Amino acid sequence: MIPASSRAKSIEYAIRDVVVPAMELEAKGHKILKLNIGDPIAYPGLSTPKHMVDAYVDSLRAGHNGYSGSYGTQELRDAIAEDEVSKGWNCDSNDVYVTHGVTEALQIIFSAVLSEGDRILAPGPHYPPYMAYPQMSGAITEEYMLDPDDSWKVRIDDIRNRMNDDVRILVLINPNNPTGNVMTSEEIDQVISIVQEYPNCMIIADEIYDGLDFTGHQVSIASRSSSVPVISLNGVSKVYYAPGWRIGYMALHDPTKTLVDVKDAIERLLRSRLCASTPAQMGYLAGLNQDRGWMEEHRRIVAERREIALSRIQAIDGLEVEPTGGAFYMFVRITHPRWKNDDKQFVLSLLEEEKVLLVHGSGFSKELGSGHIRLVHLADPETLNDAFDRIERFLKNT
Repeated sequence: MIPASSRAKSIEYAIRDVVVPAMELEAKGHKILKLNIGDPIAYPGLSTPKHMVDAYVDSLRAGHNGYSGSYGTQELRDAIAEDEVSKGWNCDSNDVYVTHGVTEALQIIFSAVLSEGDRILAPGPHYPPYMAYPQMSGAITEEYMLDPDDSWKVRIDDIRNRMNDDVRILVLINPNNPTGNVMTSEEIDQVISIVQEYPNCMIIADEIYDGLDFTGHQVSIASRSSSVPVISLNGVSKVYYAPGWRIGYMALHDPTKTLVDVKDAIERLLRSRLCASTPAQMGYLAGLNQDRGWMEEHRRIVAERREIALSRIQAIDGLEVEPTGGAFYMFVRITHPRWKNDDKQFVLSLLEEEKVLLVHGSGFSKELGSGHIRLVHLADPETLNDAFDRIERFLKNT
């Protein structure tokens, strides 16, 4: 047998891994209530805006099916830069790079920056690729704590204690996936003041959920930094409700001109993989350039379903949850004595017995996510209530 890479074989992606047993049940004729994946258009009332779809289709029909520039179409890069400027920092379109979603942006950044033995600091719990992708470069992801007893706030002291000269990247996910925490300006400023003491370190600001802030204090991390390089990540998937288009971007904020070599490496890697989807870029461009009033109704629907999920979880014996500040997830603590120490088996048993699909918290951090589950609260009220009825019944019967 030809051996596979040990690094690749060690990768886990909990959000998709739990889909495998769900598919087996579906093949037997069972209907699964899926609250596992952050795909907003999988749920009623949250469709991709028509003018964006029309722009995508028009691009196809006009024959725009060839390669575009490796860094993205200039029109889209200009629009993204303008949007980032509106968030409070001086973004230039020459520092914007369009990618196959934020996940490809991460792969490119890690390949451009990390070497064997380097470290990155990422929140615990966190989106799984922040653990998986750095190891492909021989780097190590170390987790800093989010406080589970205080709405998952960033533990600034833990970041300070873990920083050293081997840390090349500090990751901030704001709003956070999976916990929904939103950092304040003061917290961001404290983190920047720590990182500026380490000249070989930069910040990755994953802001893909920035348009789903329910606190009123979400701000661009780049807008707060005059001393530390920040690479802002965003895209079309979550706030523009088009995850299958796979269009994201990175925008480099380099106030002290320390990213020259990194920028060159990023561009080399981008050229080597050709380009992102040309017609999908046209769809995103329409979303940025045309009226965004529709976002308020989508945001209202998400907020309404968030309140349903919060009230139902708080009424179920065996579960606890901190109120969320943004995104569309809840990271729920299992207090039931049988399941609190085995979140993965809880998810698998719930799926088998009640046909409700969630994600085990240990898939977002073996240590800091253990004993939790992540659920997506985007389903319509009827489906949400049905799912919570089943979860409550399962906990009572086990």
